[in-house]
Amino acid sequence: MCQHKPACPPANALDHDAARLVAFHPEQGWGLLCNGVVVFDDNGELMPDGRSVPAQRTAVLAAA
Repeated sequence: MCQHKPACPPANALDHDAARLVAFHPEQGWGLLCNGVVVFDDNGELMPDGRSVPAQRTAVLAAA
């Protein structure tokens, strides 16, 4: 999917969140990365294969 040079990390990589944002809809709370991952404002994710990744709240709770 990614046309960038160097290519962005694929959806199955640990650093997949480092991919470039290709669509952003802040009014709806989501963005699409060039590797096909949909990221949400609450830090949840929807992977290209349809799996959902729940929001990771441990960092937020630790900061509070």
